[in-house]
Amino acid sequence: MALAAAFAVSAVATPAGVSGAVLLLPFQVSVLGTPSPAVTPTNLLYNVVSTPGALYRYRRQRQTGGRLALILITGTLPGVVAGSVIRVELVPGPRVFDLLVCALLAPLGLWLAATRQDRDSDSHRGRAARRIPVPALILLAALTGCAGGIYGIGGGAILAPVLIGSGRPAAEVAPAALASTFVTSAGGVLTFTLLSVHHGLVAPNWPTGIALGLGGIAGGYTGARIQSRLPDTLIRRTVGVFAIAIAARYLASGLT
Repeated sequence: MALAAAFAVSAVATPAGVSGAVLLLPFQVSVLGTPSPAVTPTNLLYNVVSTPGALYRYRRQRQTGGRLALILITGTLPGVVAGSVIRVELVPGPRVFDLLVCALLAPLGLWLAATRQDRDSDSHRGRAARRIPVPALILLAALTGCAGGIYGIGGGAILAPVLIGSGRPAAEVAPAALASTFVTSAGGVLTFTLLSVHHGLVAPNWPTGIALGLGGIAGGYTGARIQSRLPDTLIRRTVGVFAIAIAARYLASGLT
């Protein structure tokens, strides 16, 4: 069941540069019964196991993420370490966690679902994409990496909607965001494992994370392969709708 769910989620999410971990959180908590806060590093472990399949496919298509990937990793890697510590020390309860997830995803989902990508020339698209300067992008990556450490998504799932919304094409954003997710998630898993020495059950659930990751490898490879056949507008709307649906679910959970 975990393999099938991870395959389906990863195949749908990968074309937008999202590993699918953000969509697997409800499945882990509600169906698999992964406890909090161990669900966060388990989701990060899923990223570590699943994303190499998509990255390999993107590399074969000569999409490596390049400089954008390095910029994102510069911010997200230290951010996820800080977020992991915050998750264990300050946000252990499910109520605060649920409301935080809602506050994080709802505005991003509404933005992507309600806005259209500029259809002007490629040069105009390039100017729109450069509206986020490199220092600001690194700071944004650090903040989203921190949020990803709290949420268990590594930061790439937050950065991908922001970058696509700023005007960058999904073909450029997807490999960079996934590379950032892979490196950042590995750092998060290591941090949570070290924290578990003094804080008890905060280490990842290794069997669950690996099982989900194996399904995600195949799904991610499939999603990367079909990305070039999908219009950017469809990818934006799909990610936006998923984000809104998950935010609504966690708002209801947090309020009740």
